[in-house]
Amino acid sequence: MQDGYHMDTSHTTLINDIETIKKTRPGEAFIEQEDPIERNIAEYRCEVCMKTFSSQNEFFTHQEEIHERNKSFHCEICGKWFSQNSHLVVHVRSHTGEKPFHCEICEKNFVSSSSLTKHQVLHTGDKPFHCEICGKSFTNNSNLVVHKRSHTGEKPFRCGICKKSFVDNSNLTKHKIIHTGARPYSCDVCGLSFVYNTNLKTHKIIHGGEKPFRCEVCGTSFTKNSNLIIHIRSHTGEKPFCCETCGKSFVDNSSLTKHKRIHTGEKPCRCEICGRYFACNSILTKHRRVHSGEKPYSCEICGKSFSQNSNLVIHKRSHTGEKPYNCEICRKSFSVKSHLVIHRRKHTGEKPYTCCICGESFVSSSNLSRHKQIHVGRKPFDSET
Repeated sequence: MQDGYHMDTSHTTLINDIETIKKTRPGEAFIEQEDPIERNIAEYRCEVCMKTFSSQNEFFTHQEEIHERNKSFHCEICGKWFSQNSHLVVHVRSHTGEKPFHCEICEKNFVSSSSLTKHQVLHTGDKPFHCEICGKSFTNNSNLVVHKRSHTGEKPFRCGICKKSFVDNSNLTKHKIIHTGARPYSCDVCGLSFVYNTNLKTHKIIHGGEKPFRCEVCGTSFTKNSNLIIHIRSHTGEKPFCCETCGKSFVDNSSLTKHKRIHTGEKPCRCEICGRYFACNSILTKHRRVHSGEKPYSCEICGKSFSQNSNLVIHKRSHTGEKPYNCEICRKSFSVKSHLVIHRRKHTGEKPYTCCICGESFVSSSNLSRHKQIHVGRKPFDSET
């Protein structure tokens, strides 16, 4: 059998490409965890014979010696091999679109009886699989296995091209499309193409103007629930993503990734006009508007335009009077979050901006900038308040 084929992912909850993982076994992403909690969990289960293993090495050996040598069923469409004909039959349905197993409650269809069985648990509300670490419950064991990796940090599915690792095979499969350069999902309105169908669906909401996810605190609406979740943290103050270098925390993982480049000095995004480099593409996009003079975000009330949507959102509050950011100490409200941050320092006494000439400190960088005018012989615009 030719090298490089993929295992049938229905055979195992963990491994999608044994040959790739064997090559990396000596030291990189696939080292066994030494956490005593994980050692007591037999989470390496073979879906063919249901045997469980306490280590990855035992699991790899079992898969190769017992099951891998017996793959004799071949998909004529994509070339994938399977050890059982029933697995091939289910796989072929991913090409034909056939879903013969029908849920009588919600009318949804599935490619296999096992998928239907897992789905039906959603209607009963039963979650029999419990995480012994945090107590969270799941409808099926495979979801529990993936969840446990959030505690152990294990990412056993590794991309053979860029070496990035993932907690489950589905995320690895989605990731691999990035390397092909393919964008198979196109918008029939504007022609823009996307790597994933989920991104296309989100994009189409822009054309319809629909923003179904609404913040109950301030009323702001969003096209995606994930954006709403991040937004809500601006009200709660939650910042679950922490930088291991400096300890600074962020509301989302993408912000943390961008921040880390401050420490590494990485600036991969280059402006083709002036040659300047930037840490992330969003900053580059905003920078380009300096050259073009573009201000694509317009206020429908007064017609004023802005180069950034965030500035438009803040501006609109001057019309609505909305002040969604509240001081938990004195209950004073603000239309801009940065104003709340500065205000809080009046309660704490914090003055993080210090003049390098005279040593005087200030609550904000703007106050420091105005103060510095005194030293150069200029009259400041406003006195310190």
